[in-house]
Amino acid sequence: MPKYAPNKMPIVVKKRYFELLREGYKGAAAARVVGVSASCGSNWFIEAGSMIVPDPGPISPRFLTQNDRIAIADGLHAKQTAKEIAASIGKSFQTVYREIKRNAKPDGSYHPWWAHNQALLRRGRPKQEKIRSSEPLRTLVREKLTEKWSPQQISRHLARQHAHDPAMRACPETIYRALFAGLVGSKKAKLRTGRVRRKKQRRGAPTLNKIKNMTLIHQRPIEVNDRKIAGHWEGDLIIGRGQSSAIGTLVERSTRYVHLIHLPDGWKAPQVRNALIIQTAHIPPQLRKTLTWDQGRELTLHEDIEALTGFRIYFCDPHSPWQRGTNENTNGLLRQYFPKGTDLSIHTVRDLRDVARQLNRRPRLVLGDKTPAEAMRECLAGPLIS
Repeated sequence: MPKYAPNKMPIVVKKRYFELLREGYKGAAAARVVGVSASCGSNWFIEAGSMIVPDPGPISPRFLTQNDRIAIADGLHAKQTAKEIAASIGKSFQTVYREIKRNAKPDGSYHPWWAHNQALLRRGRPKQEKIRSSEPLRTLVREKLTEKWSPQQISRHLARQHAHDPAMRACPETIYRALFAGLVGSKKAKLRTGRVRRKKQRRGAPTLNKIKNMTLIHQRPIEVNDRKIAGHWEGDLIIGRGQSSAIGTLVERSTRYVHLIHLPDGWKAPQVRNALIIQTAHIPPQLRKTLTWDQGRELTLHEDIEALTGFRIYFCDPHSPWQRGTNENTNGLLRQYFPKGTDLSIHTVRDLRDVARQLNRRPRLVLGDKTPAEAMRECLAGPLIS
């Protein structure tokens, strides 16, 4: 009588067998239902690690399912590459690489039911949230949120300062979850934007510009795009309630250094011209190379500004804010201090200086976690502009 080969059965039979086990069937009963011998089922059970972890049911699409793991095992048996397997299950090839590395058996072989059991064991979270259970970690996270740090910045700071203490580290998602759960203070107004969903973006039809003698961004020197030389700035206005008040925002492209322009007398072209000329006079001449602005009417007198500041002014295309993306990002950060729909005229020169100083002392990932102030100091090799 030929020896029975348990692994020659169709994969759908094995899948149903393990589904029955997770539903509470005994091994022999599950084997009878799918039409195999009890010894065949036992071999499958041993191959899966001699345990069955209850499946919690439907999960997020970002997780691999039992079917995905079966497809991975079949792909490996067919000598397919990780990219080919990933394409067949609709996942990234990095996901497939991680899955094989994490959930292979000790001998290096990959079995889908063993792998699924291991994943289910790790997914369980009977323990308390990390930030809830650690007062020192909770206090530090709360302090940094109060100082307007983002969860990503806090996470990187913890990794650097507590490299050898896993209990004092937290990923950004952990910090977000703790924030929304109210573990680190009030939920409201703790993050920069204060929004719960993205706002719809509108793209209007371009209109003819009304600013004479503009030099468009396409004529800007190539060195500006490289961000290797300091002195190239992007500018804009943030507008207050009823469009009756505004603050000018300047940010240097290579260092992300922020300078705010006080506009107590309004934001029409003459006031903006006068404010830019007076309030940028302290910037060293070598840092006044170019200034990129949108086609707002507040810069109608751009030729006067160029003549009296030394900046060469370039204008973006209509409805193209991404052409001065550094400034757009900075304006988003500033809205934490100057919310939309508020009166911006109440802020003094000192208020603006304090906000700029706080932003310039905040570490930035794009700068290798240096602060804009440190980056500017390196460019100047001397005292910072203030």
